[in-house]
Amino acid sequence: MELNVVKLGSATLPAAPTPPVVCTALPGLASLTYPRHALHDAQCLWVEKNCYADLWIEIIHAKGYEPQAMLPFTVSVDFEGDQWTFFKPSHDELRSLYGIKVHELTVWRPLLDHAMEHLSAGRLVSIEVDAFWLPDTHGTDYQTKHSKTTIAINHVDAVRQEIAYFHNAGYFLARGEDFRQLLKIDATVPELPLFAELISFNAQPLHNPAQRRQASLALMDKQLQCIPSDNPIDKFANRFAVDLPWLQAQGLAHYHAWAFAGIRQWGAAHELTAAWIDWMGNSLPPESQEVSALFRDLSQDAKTLILKGARAVMSKKPFDPQTQLLPAAEKWQRATELLTALVKSA
Repeated sequence: MELNVVKLGSATLPAAPTPPVVCTALPGLASLTYPRHALHDAQCLWVEKNCYADLWIEIIHAKGYEPQAMLPFTVSVDFEGDQWTFFKPSHDELRSLYGIKVHELTVWRPLLDHAMEHLSAGRLVSIEVDAFWLPDTHGTDYQTKHSKTTIAINHVDAVRQEIAYFHNAGYFLARGEDFRQLLKIDATVPELPLFAELISFNAQPLHNPAQRRQASLALMDKQLQCIPSDNPIDKFANRFAVDLPWLQAQGLAHYHAWAFAGIRQWGAAHELTAAWIDWMGNSLPPESQEVSALFRDLSQDAKTLILKGARAVMSKKPFDPQTQLLPAAEKWQRATELLTALVKSA
């Protein structure tokens, strides 16, 4: 970078360096050829889990590590009244497993300047954005609906007005007006600073696969100590029965927002728990296959319930979630008890 000089009285002081116009944190990625991780394969029950978990699956994959190692946090999801847990990996676990450091970015100057500064130093910048300006949400939110989501910027070309970013199930490119809106370049009205994080890869990860599996096993043991004391599917079934008349009155669009916060988070979390068990393989006793199947069945139960709930909302016919979800509640109880026993014996 070229360094300018500023004179102040008799002193000569260095000015801020001229920022580059093209910056990339992780080189070698292309949106058109990016090979997304198997956890986002089209055969998954839930191709997209939630924006933050999906983000980390692909960032870790792009760095050449196994994202399955971080998945123990999915087992402790709970029903919390008007949503299931929006599950996220903890920053401490990301650092211990992969050597990834995450901390908040203080947004005190134009976001483009921040991005150029940190991408050129090999750090990703994650930001909360409006999905209205994300081309990868074409068919859902793009240019049709405003909704909050999180992306991680990996590449910026200020001349071409291009931004390449991780989001949901892959790695994508935004240009022109989308670029300007995402980076707030055309903002004419002062806004509150958005929430942003810096993602750096300076710390030393646990490179040995066996070590990483052992560390992940310890994380699962820790998470199993935090699973809900009351069966969350029972709690959800009771709330669903109370909410159903209201959902039927509000209509299908409102139901889908409710189901995203509720049913989808339950289903996606349990599919990821099953994926963790499968990834652990021989590190767990042979009975782990039964436990994996139970969590995958729970995920399928959630998928089926979304469709049944939608039909009940559209038809306004009676529907009994408590009876429908009784087998799933029993399955959750058995799955968590068996997994706890497996992890203790591993």
